[in-house]
Amino acid sequence: MLNRSSTGGIAVKQTYTGSCPCQNVHFSLLLPLTLESYQARKCDCDFCMQRNVSYLSDPDGQLDIYSSTPLAKNRQGSEQAVFLSCTHCQTLIAATCPFPAGLKGAINSTLITGQEQLKPAVDVSPKQLNSEEKLRRWRAVWLAVTIN
Repeated sequence: MLNRSSTGGIAVKQTYTGSCPCQNVHFSLLLPLTLESYQARKCDCDFCMQRNVSYLSDPDGQLDIYSSTPLAKNRQGSEQAVFLSCTHCQTLIAATCPFPAGLKGAINSTLITGQEQLKPAVDVSPKQLNSEEKLRRWRAVWLAVTIN
């Protein structure tokens, strides 16, 4: 897939893959930049900290999740986001939220093959945002998600 770069040239979108430890859930992640360009976000809520996850998204990206069994769904905090986990190994795969234009979300960056190429994660605190601010932020920074 091609898109225009900021210098006017054509840039090729990068495809990355990953899976949960038990291999029950796989994903394909299409990003407009290389992994080295991204800095994951480490949420400071108890739920995310207990699972040692950080999240990656790009509003111009696409996440396709494939699972051989239905994913476990959990809600935390304001209960707006739906956290998807593998039913076999319980690994958190992504945080998602349905919007009128479609499902958006952020992938657990620790599952991306080659995730060591990412810049060190930055701490974020979504719990400091009210419900509307969370939705506005997610709509702006999360990527399109499909679950197959």
